[in-house]
Amino acid sequence: MKKLRSHEVTKGLARAGHRSLLYAMGYIPEDFEKPIIAVVNAQNEIIPGHYHLDEIAKQVKMGISAAGGTPMEFPAIGICDGIAMNHSGMKYPLASRELIADSIEAVMMGHKFDGMVLVGNCDKIVPGMLMAAGRLNVPAVYISGGPMLQGENNGEKIDLISGAYEGVGMFNAGKISAVDLQVIEESSCPTCGSCAGLFTANTMNSLAEALGIALPGNGTIPAPFGRRKQLAKRAGLRIVDLVMNDIKPRDIMTREAFLNAAILDMAIGGSTNTTLHLLAIANEARVDFKLEDFDKVSKKVPNLTKISPSGVHSMHDMDNAGGISAVLNELMKHDLINPDQMTVTGKTIGENIKDARIKDPKIIRTVDNPYGKEGGIAILSGNLAPLGAVVKQSAVAKEMMVHSGPARVYDSEEDAYAAILGNKIKEGDVIVIRYEGPKGGPGMREMLNPTAAICGMGLDKSVALITDGRFSGGTRGPAVGHVSPEAMMGGPIALIEEGDTITMNIPNRVLKLEISDEEFKVRKEKWVQPPSKAEPGTYLSRYSKLVTSANTGGVFER
Repeated sequence: MKKLRSHEVTKGLARAGHRSLLYAMGYIPEDFEKPIIAVVNAQNEIIPGHYHLDEIAKQVKMGISAAGGTPMEFPAIGICDGIAMNHSGMKYPLASRELIADSIEAVMMGHKFDGMVLVGNCDKIVPGMLMAAGRLNVPAVYISGGPMLQGENNGEKIDLISGAYEGVGMFNAGKISAVDLQVIEESSCPTCGSCAGLFTANTMNSLAEALGIALPGNGTIPAPFGRRKQLAKRAGLRIVDLVMNDIKPRDIMTREAFLNAAILDMAIGGSTNTTLHLLAIANEARVDFKLEDFDKVSKKVPNLTKISPSGVHSMHDMDNAGGISAVLNELMKHDLINPDQMTVTGKTIGENIKDARIKDPKIIRTVDNPYGKEGGIAILSGNLAPLGAVVKQSAVAKEMMVHSGPARVYDSEEDAYAAILGNKIKEGDVIVIRYEGPKGGPGMREMLNPTAAICGMGLDKSVALITDGRFSGGTRGPAVGHVSPEAMMGGPIALIEEGDTITMNIPNRVLKLEISDEEFKVRKEKWVQPPSKAEPGTYLSRYSKLVTSANTGGVFER
C-alpha cells in the first residue's frame, strides 16, 4: 500500500498507544489501512451561514467513506461579520483569519492527516481555510455551505444589506416607520446560508471555483437545496483520489489560478475584501501575486453581472443563470482566462466549464454586451495612497466616478457614524475614517454601517468615504478603502485636516490630497503616533504588532 502521512500515527510497534486512543473512539484496525481524511467543520450556532454545516459535513464524510477513506472531524472557529459589525467586536473578524489558519495547521500537523476537506462558508473562515491549505500543502478540497435565499418585503426582493442595514438609514431619514423597519429586519434573512448577495462570503466561495480548490457549483448552489448536499458528497469522493494521486493545493493554486480568480472577481464585481484574501492565500501558497495584478486584469476584463449590492439580483439568480461556470466559460471564449489549470476535479478548469452556458442574459451578460468595460474593482493611488487603495467601481454611481470635496475627518468609525446619523454630513463632503487599519484598528474593521446609512439617506450620489479600514462585500457607493500606508503607520491619511480638498478620480485611478509637498512635509514632522487601541496582553495587541499593511493582504510579517 502507498505510504501515507497518517502512518506516522497508525503504523508500527511504537504506535500501539496511538492506536489504543483511536480504538477508544470506535475506530477499528481496518480504518487505518485507508487514507485518514480530516473534515474541518466550521459549524456553529452563531453564524447563519454555518448553522447547517453539520449536514454538509455529514455528506462529506459519506463521500469519503464511499471512496475508501476514513473521515475524522474536527472544528474551526468563526465570527459573523454582520453581527460583529459597527461595534468593538468588528476588530476581530479579520484577525480571526490568522487564528483559523494557525489552528488548522496545528491539528493537521499534530494528527498527521492524509488530506482534508474544509467545510466553511462565511467571511474570514473561507480565506483562513484556504490559507491553511496553501501553507500545509496537503491534499485538500474546499466546500461551502451555500448562499441563503433572498427575503421579500412588500413584493420586493431584499437581503441583509438592501433590507435591514440600509433600512436603518431609511428610518433615520424619515422614509419608513419603526414598524416598517421591524418587518424588514424580520424578512431580510429567511434561510440559513451565507448572505444572499455577492458579498465577501459568496465572492470567496465563487473565487474558490476559479482557483480550482472547490468543485463547480460551490459558489452559487443555495444552502437549502439537495444539490448542495450532493456537491458535499462529491467533495468527499474527490479528496480520496487527490490523496492517492498526491495532488496538492500548490499544484492547483498556481499564479495562473490566482489570475483566473482575480479575472472572475472583476467579471462578477465581487467584494473588495478579495484583494486582502487572495493576496493572503497566495502568500501562504508561495505564489508571487500582488495588489497591482488586480488592476491589470480590471482594465481588460468587463463587468458581466450586477448581483446585490451592485444590483438587485441574488446568488440564487446567478445559479439559475448558469452559475460561475457559465461566467468562466464566457470569459474562456474570449481568451480571458487560462483554461489549462488543474482543479480538484482531476480535470482542468477548461474541461470543467466547457459545457456551461448562460441561461439568462439579464443576469449574466456576455463579453460583447457587458455592464461595464472594466472589472468590478479598481486600485487607486496618489499622494493620499502611495501603496494603493481599493474601490468597487461597479457599485459607484456614474456621477461619483470623479469627485472633489472637503474632508470631514474622524479618527474612528463610531465618530463618523454618529455624524452621519446626526445629519452633520452635507452633499459634496468626503468622509475620512482613519486609524481603522490592520494596525490602527486594530483589525481593520468593516465600515458597512456608515456606508449603508449614507445609501439609506440618499447621499450615495453626492458623498464619498475613504478609510484605511475596509468595507463589507455588501457596501455600495463611492467608498474607497484599504488606504495604504495606514494612519497608524504615519501614512498620508493621518495628515488630512478638516476641510482639506480630496480628489477621487476612479477612471484615472487617482486618490489625491490637494495640498503642496511642502505642507505634507510640515504635517509629517508634526505627526505623533497615537497609542494603540488594543488592550495590552490581548490577541489584538499581539496581532497589531505582527500584521502588515492592507496592500500586502494584511498578513503577518514573516
